[in-house]
Parts: sequence; C-alpha cells; structure tokens
Amino acid sequence: MRIGINGSSQVLFGVAIDDIARHAAEAEEQGFASYWLNQTSGTDALTVLAVVGHETERIGLGTAVVHTWARHPEMLAGQSLTVQAASGNRFQLGVGLAHQPSVEGRYKIPFEKPVRHMREYLSILVPLIEKRSVDFEGEIWSCATDFTVPPADPCPVLVAALGPQMLRLAGRMAAGTVLWLVGPRTVAEHIAPTINGAAEEAGRPARRIVASLPICVTDDVQGMRGTIGEILAGYNDLPSYRAMLDREGAEGPADVAIVGDEAKVNAELDRLAEAGTTEFAAVEVARGEEEQQRTRELLRARL
Repeated sequence: MRIGINGSSQVLFGVAIDDIARHAAEAEEQGFASYWLNQTSGTDALTVLAVVGHETERIGLGTAVVHTWARHPEMLAGQSLTVQAASGNRFQLGVGLAHQPSVEGRYKIPFEKPVRHMREYLSILVPLIEKRSVDFEGEIWSCATDFTVPPADPCPVLVAALGPQMLRLAGRMAAGTVLWLVGPRTVAEHIAPTINGAAEEAGRPARRIVASLPICVTDDVQGMRGTIGEILAGYNDLPSYRAMLDREGAEGPADVAIVGDEAKVNAELDRLAEAGTTEFAAVEVARGEEEQQRTRELLRARL
C-alpha cells in the first residue's frame, strides 16, 4: 500500500498557494507517493495542483475529489490534461457526485439519476482524456468535439464510489475509486470485491482503491476522537456515508479515524492494506506539534 498526503485542509482554510506548494514539496522530499487536494470551496484545486507541479518533480498529484455538477466534462477534461502537461504526467483526476443537500442548495438542480449522471459524464470525460475526441449524446450530458491540448499522457480517472451501482460503474469505466471515511472492514467486504468484480467482468485488471481517513498518533485517544467527531459531525447526516459507517459498525466518523499510539496506528494501516487498499492518502490531524511530528514520522517510516 502506497502512502500519500491529503492536504485538503490547506485549501479548506484558505492557505496561500505558495504555502500549499511548500507543503507538497515537503511531502515529496520526505518520500511520499502522492499529494491530494479536494475541491472544497472557491479555490480551484486543479489550478493549485498545476502550480504544485512546477514546484515539485516526482510526487504524484491528485484531486480527491472534484464534483461533477459545476463543470461540464469537456471543461474538466481540458483542465485535467493541462495539469497533466504542467506536472510532467503526474496527475490523477478524482471525481465525485457530491451530495443532494449541497447540490440542490447551491445550484438549485434536482439531484436525480446520479448513476446515469456519472455514467454519461464518464462517457465524455474519459474519451476526451484518452483519445482527445468524443461524440456522445446523453440524457444529461452531451458533447461532440476534438481537443487540441499540450502534449501529455492520459491521466487516470478515479470515481468517488460507495454504493454498489457506482462501484460497478467505476470498475467498468474508470481506473479505480477514491474513498473518504471508509474503514477496512467495508473495503474488504464491499468496496474491493464489488469494484474488482466489475472490472474483471469487463476484462480489466484490478482497480485502484485510494482511501483517505483522519490519522493521528497520540496518547489521548478519547480526546482526539472527540475532536474529530466534532469536526466531521455533518457526515452522519449524509446517507451515502452513513451507509458506509453502518457497514463498518461505526457510530460516527471518529470511530473510523486511525487514532492511537504507534502500535495501534500501524496495526490499523496494516488492516487497510490487507483489505485491498492500494493507496492511503493521510488526512493528518493534530492538536499540537508533538502529535503532528509523531504522525508524520510514523507515516514516513512506512514508505
């Protein structure tokens, strides 16, 4: 299991782009495999990663994730190939549906037929990325165009997939899935067999499974779980995440966070790897310098 850093909190809290680039460069210097950003608010994650690509040389760069509703797949394909060119072919695009409350509240668009929405979206996005050309007419998304873009390899497309239909879609049409708040039992019993089974049926190799969870090496387990529970309380009310937490037997997001001393945290990372996770993108959580250093040191020791 590869280890990367999920720096999405940098975007969430409005950190300057130069500082995000330094954060990613530090992760590269320390040997981490990848650096991920979420499209959380107004800051454009793809633009930031293009900048990061110029400030780094080796580390993989990815979105975890960009939601589909705000960007036509033609636009996102063009942005992705531009970042791929700017980063020297180190970019991987993670996309997701977001959630009904945010989509309907922000865009006033009915959150309907989500599986068809994603299937049609990928039917445009993937051919444009892989072949620079598409001619597709759907019920929700349509596009007929050819692309002129800077020289770049096709970038992998990952789908934030949790339910069975979306996982099967990702297995057939994408390079894998990007997960958030999904524990090892659920990866082993639900995520990996569903996505890889669909890939096998389609004659494709096993898919990538990139998992992000909060992680902290600490002696104050109860206190840290309380902090994480407060920060992530809203996920309890989102049906797709609630279903994954229920599968895991977790009361809330804090229960799937990787928290404890070095032995405990290493054991939980081992469980993720054994479950079928191909890459762990760590969301580091700390209440002080000691927790921050212990967490980063443990992650570096697993590289």
